[in-house]
Amino acid sequence: MSPLLLSLMIIALMLALMGLRVPIAVAMFVAGAVGYVLQAGWGPFSNFLNSLAFARLANYELSVIPLFILMGHFATQGGISKALFGFASAVMSRFKGGLAMATVLASAAFGAICGSSVATAATITSVALPELTRHGYSGRLATGTLAAGGTLGILIPPSVPLVIYAILAEQNIAKLFAAAFVPGIIAMLGYMIAIAVYVRLVPGHAPDNDTPLNPSQGDRSNPLATQALRGVVPIALVFLAVFGGIYGGWFTPTEGAAVGAAATLGVALLKGELNFVKLKYCFYATAQGSAMIFLIFLGADLMNSALALTQVPNQLAAVVQSWGLSPLWVVSSILLFYVVLGSVMDELSMLLLTIPIFFPLVIGLDFGMPPESVGIWFGIMVLMTVGFGLLAPPVGLNVYVVNSLAPGVPIAESYRGVLPFLVSDVLRTLLLLFFPGISLWLVKFIT
Repeated sequence: MSPLLLSLMIIALMLALMGLRVPIAVAMFVAGAVGYVLQAGWGPFSNFLNSLAFARLANYELSVIPLFILMGHFATQGGISKALFGFASAVMSRFKGGLAMATVLASAAFGAICGSSVATAATITSVALPELTRHGYSGRLATGTLAAGGTLGILIPPSVPLVIYAILAEQNIAKLFAAAFVPGIIAMLGYMIAIAVYVRLVPGHAPDNDTPLNPSQGDRSNPLATQALRGVVPIALVFLAVFGGIYGGWFTPTEGAAVGAAATLGVALLKGELNFVKLKYCFYATAQGSAMIFLIFLGADLMNSALALTQVPNQLAAVVQSWGLSPLWVVSSILLFYVVLGSVMDELSMLLLTIPIFFPLVIGLDFGMPPESVGIWFGIMVLMTVGFGLLAPPVGLNVYVVNSLAPGVPIAESYRGVLPFLVSDVLRTLLLLFFPGISLWLVKFIT
């Protein structure tokens, strides 16, 4: 069997198992195991398995993943999303479509202490959807806004997919977080602009003006009400403590994740909404989520090792470089591939499976930048595309999550609702693709 045919067989087996609803970690593990045994035999395969788990999971930097997940669960269960949405609605209530813009603003703020797209979408939906419905927003605009806003959970640091990329590509986590800030803010502003344009071009989906969440949070003449502002001060302090400490050189990103988790727990306890049952759930859900990610790590490692034995990834890189294509065309093709792959695979699995193949190819191209800058910029481009995959049909995981929490709204309406945000995503991706300096601007200030 030729190496190319064997590689295609491994990938086809993985996709077939996924089609049969086998967990993706198991699908990758089985496909990788079959490919490895066919090439090397049972003896080498057994030796490889003997050290696989320790070699992967003994990595100290992996501890940042459960810590950021725990931080997000403390924020979710501690009622922090309510304070963020209350403040955002007080700020944005004067504008047409203001409550939908407030949803985006709250999603961005919550994402800055969560790091998960699905968690951000589900949490903000539980708080914002009843208010959006009560104020007369259509199901299309409400669910589309919530699904799009959820993607800010991974676009604005901390971001679990960005941490995984940093580990796989051996890039500096702090520099990647810095590089993601400006694109994340651009994403937030782009979504708010998309809402402003949509409610004017397509009337009937939003009221002419919004009122604050409740009278105690202010009126139209005083949107920055004292109560709403007081509610977000502790959250802002947590954010400043984590990222100020990381970039101030006081602690590493892993230590910053621990500080953030502890500080978020303190804020949740002070708010009085985190009881013992919720506290147990936070630790249980963190263990469950971390175990899922680490199992995907092991499955992807085995599959990537089987593919590496075929030498096809190296041959593919050599072939692409021999074509003499523009580096931007190569990266554009990879990003389009991610969009297609996102229709059948979640973002973590995509990164774990493809970065070991694509990263060496991209880093070997001449972009007129140092290799470290290329690695950081490519990571941001991949992150932007992953966010696109969370919205785009036919899957769009965020759309499914939000729609499941919005009874009475057809899934087709939710997909129509995300179309303006997908246009914003395309424009932002093109901007970052042709102007890498936007992503790298903050990185130059980090030593």
